[in-house]
Amino acid sequence: MTRRDPHLSSNDDQTDRESGVATKTRPRTQRPPLYKVLLLNDDYTPMEFVVHILERFFGMTHAQAFELMLVVHKKGVAVVGVFSHEVAETKVAQVMDFARRHQHPLQCTMEKE
Repeated sequence: MTRRDPHLSSNDDQTDRESGVATKTRPRTQRPPLYKVLLLNDDYTPMEFVVHILERFFGMTHAQAFELMLVVHKKGVAVVGVFSHEVAETKVAQVMDFARRHQHPLQCTMEKE
């Protein structure tokens, strides 16, 4: 019969118990909520200005921006991107600031997806 060191034995048992408990009680990490950034149609902001905003702040090609601008124009609103809260908030602020500096009443908002 082999004689074991009592310190090793209890240590091994404790490690097994700790690792078993850790895997059972470990919380699952959740993805942060995403937010839709929306552009709203108005009767005053020129279509080319909206296209420019979509290219500049949302990285769209001219063709993509033109298509999405038409959706905003025809439907009154369109989702222009989905981002984390901080990024969506920044995009909304950038668009609103840029529109105001160019004296356009364009509205940009965000809502939880």
